[in-house]
Amino acid sequence: METGENKEMETKTEDALEPSSECTCQGEEHQLFLQLEPEALDITDIESQHSDQQDDKTTKTDEEKTEITTISSNFPQSNIENESDDLVDRCEESLTPTCTIPSAHQDQDTMVHLDHFTDPHILINMDNVGTMSKKSLEPEALDITDIESQHSDQQDDKTTKTDEEKTEITTSSNFAQSMTPVLTIALIGGTDSMEIESGNLLLGQDDLPAAELSQIAPRMYDLSGRCVSVINMLGLQSSELTQENHIGPLVHKQGINAVLLLLPLGQHIDEFKMGVGWLERMLGERALAFTIIVFTHKNDQDFGLGDLKDNNDLMDLIEMCGNRYLTCKKSMNDPIEISTLLEQIDLMVSENDLCCYTGEMYDEEIRKRQLKTDWGDRSQSEEKTASVPDNLPEDGLANKEKGEEKILEEINGSLIEKNIPENIQLAKVEELMCRLHLQDKYQDKLTTADFLNIGSSAQHQHEPQTENKLAHTFLQRLLMLDYRARYIPVRDENSEMHDTNDNRNDHAETEESAFDALFNKNTVSGDIKRNTHVHPMDVQMAVFHCSDSFLQQFMVTKLSLCQYALPLLVPNPFTEEIECPLWTFRQIRKTWKSTNDSNMLTSQSMPIYKAETPMVSFFRLGSVSSSKSQLMNNLINQRHSTFFHRHCPGSSKTCLLMDGVVEIAWYCPAGKPNDIFTDCVAFCNLHGDAIAKEVQRDRLIEKASVNVILLPSLGKGDKSMAIVQELFKSSKPLICLLTEEDSVATEIKKGKYKMGLRDRNQSDVSEELKRIIRNNLSRPCCSFKLEDMAEYSGFRVDEDDEDCQVGKTNALQITDLLKEMELSKIKEKFLPCQGRLWHDWCQKNKDLYRLQGNLEMERSKIQHEMMQIRHYQHQVAFTELMQMFITSLRSLGEKEKSYFLKWVGILLDDLSSDELSDLHHKYDEKWSEVLALRKKHDKSEQLKMRQMELEKISGKLQAATFGFEHILREMGQIYEAHASVARESKGESKVTVSYLPELAAELMISGHPMELMDGDAAHVPLMWINGVLDEVIKKLGDQRVFVLSILGIQSTGKSTMLNAMFGLQFAVSAGRCTRGAFMQLVKVTEEMKDDFRFDYVLVVDTEGLRALELAGKATVNHDNELATFVIGLGNMTLINIFGENPAEMQDIIQIAVQAFMRMKKINLSPSCVFVHQNVGDIMAGEKNMEGKRRLQDKLDEMTQLAAKEEDSNAECFSDVIAFDIQRDVKYFSQLWEGSPPMAPPNPCYSENVQELRKTILSKTSKSFGMTLSQFKSSIQDLWNALLNENFVFSFKNTLEIAVYRKLEIQYGKWIWTLRSAMLSIENQLHNRIENGKLHRVERHYLVEEMRKTREEVDKSMEKYFDEHRDKEMLIQWRGRFQTKMCELYDELVKGAKRKLEEVIQQRDARKKLDDKKTQYENKLFRKSKELASKLKDKAKDEKQLENEFNTLWGVWVAELTKDAPPIKDINISDDVTYILGEIGNESSLVYDRKSCGMYNEMCTLGSYSTYAIVSKHQDLFNDDQHSKDAQRKPNNDQLQKNNVWGAFKSFWGFKSPENKTIDHIGPSNILTYTDQELIRAFTNDVVKQSQKIIETKPIEKMGYNDSYMQEIATHVKESVKEFESKIRKYSFKKEFTIDLSLHVCELAGSKLADSHSKFRSNNDALTYLEQKRPQYNKIFKRYCKGSSTAAVLGELICNTLKESIVQAVYDQTAIDLAGEMQLSHPPFSGNRSNMEKHILISLAEKENFDKFMTYIHNPRKHFEKFIREVAEKYMLTERSKVLALIEGNIKVKEQRVSHAVHTATKTVKNKNGDTNMWLREFSSALKDELKFAEKHFSDFCDITDFDFLKKEVREGLANRIMEINRSLSNVSLLHMKQFRERPDEILIKHFCDCCWVQCPFCKAICTNTMEGHQPKDHNVPFHRPIGINGCHFRDTVEFSIDFCTTSVTSNGRFYPSHESEDKYLWKEYRKAGPRFVDWSITPDLSELPYWKWFVCRFQKDLERFYDKKFQGRGEIPIEWRKFTKQQAIESLKKI
Repeated sequence: METGENKEMETKTEDALEPSSECTCQGEEHQLFLQLEPEALDITDIESQHSDQQDDKTTKTDEEKTEITTISSNFPQSNIENESDDLVDRCEESLTPTCTIPSAHQDQDTMVHLDHFTDPHILINMDNVGTMSKKSLEPEALDITDIESQHSDQQDDKTTKTDEEKTEITTSSNFAQSMTPVLTIALIGGTDSMEIESGNLLLGQDDLPAAELSQIAPRMYDLSGRCVSVINMLGLQSSELTQENHIGPLVHKQGINAVLLLLPLGQHIDEFKMGVGWLERMLGERALAFTIIVFTHKNDQDFGLGDLKDNNDLMDLIEMCGNRYLTCKKSMNDPIEISTLLEQIDLMVSENDLCCYTGEMYDEEIRKRQLKTDWGDRSQSEEKTASVPDNLPEDGLANKEKGEEKILEEINGSLIEKNIPENIQLAKVEELMCRLHLQDKYQDKLTTADFLNIGSSAQHQHEPQTENKLAHTFLQRLLMLDYRARYIPVRDENSEMHDTNDNRNDHAETEESAFDALFNKNTVSGDIKRNTHVHPMDVQMAVFHCSDSFLQQFMVTKLSLCQYALPLLVPNPFTEEIECPLWTFRQIRKTWKSTNDSNMLTSQSMPIYKAETPMVSFFRLGSVSSSKSQLMNNLINQRHSTFFHRHCPGSSKTCLLMDGVVEIAWYCPAGKPNDIFTDCVAFCNLHGDAIAKEVQRDRLIEKASVNVILLPSLGKGDKSMAIVQELFKSSKPLICLLTEEDSVATEIKKGKYKMGLRDRNQSDVSEELKRIIRNNLSRPCCSFKLEDMAEYSGFRVDEDDEDCQVGKTNALQITDLLKEMELSKIKEKFLPCQGRLWHDWCQKNKDLYRLQGNLEMERSKIQHEMMQIRHYQHQVAFTELMQMFITSLRSLGEKEKSYFLKWVGILLDDLSSDELSDLHHKYDEKWSEVLALRKKHDKSEQLKMRQMELEKISGKLQAATFGFEHILREMGQIYEAHASVARESKGESKVTVSYLPELAAELMISGHPMELMDGDAAHVPLMWINGVLDEVIKKLGDQRVFVLSILGIQSTGKSTMLNAMFGLQFAVSAGRCTRGAFMQLVKVTEEMKDDFRFDYVLVVDTEGLRALELAGKATVNHDNELATFVIGLGNMTLINIFGENPAEMQDIIQIAVQAFMRMKKINLSPSCVFVHQNVGDIMAGEKNMEGKRRLQDKLDEMTQLAAKEEDSNAECFSDVIAFDIQRDVKYFSQLWEGSPPMAPPNPCYSENVQELRKTILSKTSKSFGMTLSQFKSSIQDLWNALLNENFVFSFKNTLEIAVYRKLEIQYGKWIWTLRSAMLSIENQLHNRIENGKLHRVERHYLVEEMRKTREEVDKSMEKYFDEHRDKEMLIQWRGRFQTKMCELYDELVKGAKRKLEEVIQQRDARKKLDDKKTQYENKLFRKSKELASKLKDKAKDEKQLENEFNTLWGVWVAELTKDAPPIKDINISDDVTYILGEIGNESSLVYDRKSCGMYNEMCTLGSYSTYAIVSKHQDLFNDDQHSKDAQRKPNNDQLQKNNVWGAFKSFWGFKSPENKTIDHIGPSNILTYTDQELIRAFTNDVVKQSQKIIETKPIEKMGYNDSYMQEIATHVKESVKEFESKIRKYSFKKEFTIDLSLHVCELAGSKLADSHSKFRSNNDALTYLEQKRPQYNKIFKRYCKGSSTAAVLGELICNTLKESIVQAVYDQTAIDLAGEMQLSHPPFSGNRSNMEKHILISLAEKENFDKFMTYIHNPRKHFEKFIREVAEKYMLTERSKVLALIEGNIKVKEQRVSHAVHTATKTVKNKNGDTNMWLREFSSALKDELKFAEKHFSDFCDITDFDFLKKEVREGLANRIMEINRSLSNVSLLHMKQFRERPDEILIKHFCDCCWVQCPFCKAICTNTMEGHQPKDHNVPFHRPIGINGCHFRDTVEFSIDFCTTSVTSNGRFYPSHESEDKYLWKEYRKAGPRFVDWSITPDLSELPYWKWFVCRFQKDLERFYDKKFQGRGEIPIEWRKFTKQQAIESLKKI
């Protein structure tokens, strides 16, 4: 016998087994744990060496040593060797098994690999064996069977056997039943490959009939001393048995260690192939790793291995099985052959990773087969008969076998395979898909969305990849334009190499083994085949087949950019159809310059599917030695492998998917002398043998202009020659390249050439071939067009897909409308809304921010014109084209819509490309002429004429540019027009075209770029953008986005870089440069969201700065605006610099630096990265450092220049923005590797893109980005600010304002939590003080009581600032609000401490009085008790008892109060009248002024002129001044009509006493507006000071004294005198002083009266005793009726508690009610701004002018009054809520009292206490809840029954509670004065502790919640017309009706005060003085209609109040009068 693997096997024994160490074996159903000594396991993977040792074998008997060999791959460092006799003795003594025998079908992760197991004489039955200790391994515990002991009858017959004798093979049924097989062997082959007879050692020695031996069921034998299970499957492939019924169950039951493929020698090679094919088809390719080919022959046949090795085809089959083969007799009766076979099996098992073919492998194969069926819709039957071609030669072989299609021809005595069997090929394809992790993607196609995202697969693209990541990495690198995507290095998942020599004898090396290692094929492991890497083109084509049509198009477009050949005809590996992917070519454009015979250049740029070019086809016939693809590359581009060939990196012989593929590439000349061809030429390459690819071959021959075929040496009768003959007959040029000849090019007949390739210089061959092709193409020849391929019926064209056809049909309907029209007229007719109308609207919108003259009239006029434009747009909207487009978008399915959108873009580009190309050509020519004239300094008319012609061409270019983006722009304008018209006519009703932004949102989400700024109009359509983003938010949620923007000079590769970085779709063609700005979403995958804090990257691409086509139109300001806009929008901005031109660098850097400086001023802090593109030699570090240094210098220089323009003190760029020159500057290689149009992208460029992407993502990981709603707000803020000339001045961050307003609301909740808690503590401590339990209030006690609440608030604040979605914006206010919270907390503690100390002082001050009251009450109690004891017998006569009590009551009271005179009533009104007369006023005048009542309006008068008189000094001064004014000529500034003066003055002092306008005003206007304001401020100040005086008086302690009122009256009089002393031009009449005194005294009198009433109630004995009369009358009657002392005490306690409970309920209800109103009542449920909105709504509803004036001039007073009114109204309207609060508080107090009664009674009973103890305990329990002092109950010591007292108190309490409930059952019964602190007062403190500063122009109130806020700039969301504050034009009575926010945009001026001669620009209002500097008034055109309605509604009232007129420049615009009250109110509700 001869073997294919000449390996020796050797068994070596060293150490004995000892029971210590542990060996584990796990099978499917059993586990065995054996305790063995460590020395016992020395396991070595041994190679048996049989051939040299057979003669040395010794005779062994059963009495001699037991040989045990155990080899386990689980113990690679140990050896188990055969031992001597003492081993047997030890085994017998310990009864410990010395080996484990695994099942061949064990689990692959846990099984022990048994590599060698020879002659086991001890067998272990492992069924039901568990873990055992050493001592427990007794014979009874283990089923240990000595093989030979089972045959006791054979012991005496044992004989000595030598190596020369046959190996005894014993087969026993008992043996088989008790054994687990060591090896499972499957026999496969034909029935004639082995003789199935008795004596066949492989099938056993049993004398079984042959029929039984041939059964498929596995049988176990003792084969050469080992248990072997043999599965006989011979003849199965030709039977009708199915693998599911037989093979499947077998491999699941037990794995197969070895498959023996038996092939009888002497058969045709095809039979051999069939056997291998059947095995691979049934069990899969993985089964080949377990296969050994056994060539069988008859016993007398002599056939050696050398005969086999001479057959290459046969050796290929052997190689598929790992080069494992041997020969054997068919009888299988030779023990030596069988032993050698087992050695081969052992070696194979040891080298395999897995020891057997498992059921899991089989199941995987079944799944692949099912997947194949699903993919290709193939028949489920595996029997498919191949047709035999009619033209086969007689000696040819056409094989019709199940499941295969194959043609074999015999040529020169050898068989040549013409086609791989179909089923084998399909299985290989399926395995390829699995290796690439694409097994599920043929049905569920890959889409662009799978790759165009931010995912982890893009992070490590340039590293070696495992096979399952090749597809994704290929696409990721392809989208980055890296042509090395084909050459991805593969990293083996099992990176450790398996050394097959690890287990061999190192010292056994010989010369022969070295020879085998180098030259013997059989030494190659079978794993090598399995580990062959995937062919690069298989990766490309696998991705292509598993992609949907859009990803295929994307992929092919990128391949084209990489200058790679593109798949033109593609055989589908699953359906066998030939597909023509025409759709994938639709977006490819090629540009070239052709040269005619006259050397004239013609530039052409067109979609490649339209190009009609010559086509040269290449194919081969048969197998050739030369590379056809490499030869083609030499023709097209010698520097780049356009066609992949065998010498490319990664190439191998195992390419599966390229066979039959036709690839196409175009050569595009550059118009240079070294062009290979003078015109564009297509080259087609048919892969594979063209003989078998008849369909593709014929189609190429038909369409080709020149055919090139590669031929091997052929015979005359070869089929290939028939094909060549046909080509010779054709008229088309033919070039035959003979691979086996070395001849030069020869024209054998006209148009027919031959050329040899063998041993020839490739350059020479290429040059000869170029010359021949060039010559033939110069003659007339047929042209090729891609679309012609689709006409052939034998191809499946991808565009025939139904969805594609539907989309195309709908798109064609649109383009059919346009075909007959002039291109420049299309937009005018079909897109009317975006042309002149939209541009006019934009211009007028910009004019709104540059108003001149009468601002409001001008603005109203412009707004009216803008609305007219919108109306016209509304009328012309929905042209036929737009109707078709929108209808298609709304009606088509998802896939149809995608095709439709693609087709629209393709067809529109097609429509305009030719004309645009011509226009660009004309523009270039004209521009060259202009430049030439400029160089000559020619300023003649010729230059002007050329420039005008250039402008015309530029206009035509803009008009002719027509694409998909213009249709979307039209949709936006339609939406804006309809929304504007609907808003005007129906208020804010829903827009009828609201579906338009929804459609656009769907497009944006799906990955389409959305226009952000219209580049033609240079305007942002805010309404449309807001609508689209709102819809995106609805669909996606308010996702967080990181905004990445880019800025750079035009045509510097910005869009190209973004597209390469993220796979975006921004326009990159030089003919279609980006205009304006576009945005596109890039999704962050779920796996990457853990690394980022946002969900999308939103990329903003912008038009280039310094655009050539805008020359003469655009200004530097336009570029600055664009830069400011995109930098402000972006979280990060890429600054793109192209080349090293210093001038270009300076341009972009200056613009960018200025924009960043603006961002710093408005507190925005974007980051930036500078990208320096097209830099040569970027690897030179020194040059990079030098470049960075220059850039740093330039940045600093530009910063200093920009600082002057922006009024900044920045000196270097790092002062403006955080910037690291080392990290934030990236250098890029040039884009192309060579000269276009044939140059591929530079791989270094791709690497640079990848590096930049990593840098960006590393920076973004630290950013929160912004939400989509925040992004929308930023767009609006930035654009509105840019519309103004001064961006920084005009910017208003509405997003920041909104976040701040929310923070204010939350702040209000926090402080309310603290305030309400402190109020509750105050109530508790107030009760404790009144109960005498607290005598001093310590601050630390209040802090401790508030600790828990404070901690909760602090925790809530921390959570809000840390977890809020806008936390990065909130951080700027965190410290400020925390500080303010601490300050408020301290104020609350201090205030509470102060109030409680006052309570203690008041208690101590009235101690004597309280003691006296106690004495009174005790005396009254005794007297009542004594009287009752006297009248007990008359108890039934109620009337008599009442009369007796009344008679004595007067006597008692008189007796008790004889020493305490009563407190008299007061009449403050009379006192005021008397006191005003006493201090020097005429009494009659005082009476008159008091009677007329005018003094009540002192603080709200519109004019104080009636109170003032002109001083004599002032009259003279003014006369003199008037003469000077008459002589003075007015200057230009005074004559300006738009000079509005602010007429304001500080409240203290004047800069100048002169009144320049007094002579121009009538007598009624003696006071100027400034004077009026000063007097009003003065009166308010006097009122405030008087109130402070009253607050200092101890009225509640000491009572009223008229001296208090005298002090106030005197203060008023002195204040008036002091005020007059500072004003010399006028003085006050007496009436002013009297009216002001009356007004102040009346306000003070109300406070004095309330305080005196409280004093009398608490201090007048008579009043106090009268209050107690009902109580003692009741006590008297109870005693008369015989009530006990306990009952009377209970009565007294309940009476006392009733008052306390009522007061406590009032106090707690005030807090609860204030909290409830703040929580649920809209006016109080927000911040102060929210309340102001409700105030304005209330004012509008009431239409009370006086209240409006109070609100305008004294807002705090109005706010306080509003709070009181709303609180009172709430209590009346929300009675149920109020009563529920009251009832709840009553119930709580009742429970507290009941508990106190129970506690006091229990304590007294336990301690045997008395009544005093009970009272003390009771009072102590209620010390914090109710006012109750036990000292008032002193005469009740005789009580002993405290349970009775408890009962009396509880019953009395229940009655009192009923009374309380009745008294509080109606809100109207509540007494507001009884609240210690009323709910409205609590709310006033809560809401009015804020900023009250008013706008110096319009009196709007600063809305900041905190007084003294930081930053200190005051602001309001909406200002008002300044006329409502009385502002007017100087020297006229004309009101000014301008809004502050409008005026600050104008060039007008104002006077800061009436006396000032200095005028200030409105834009520089902050310079006008202290009152202006702290106000932030940003330009805003969105003022409230509310105030326009107010002016119109109260025009007459305002004119009367201010004595001015709405006329002239103050005339009210007509548009103002259109607003109704309802519209005014609605406008407020939307704030």
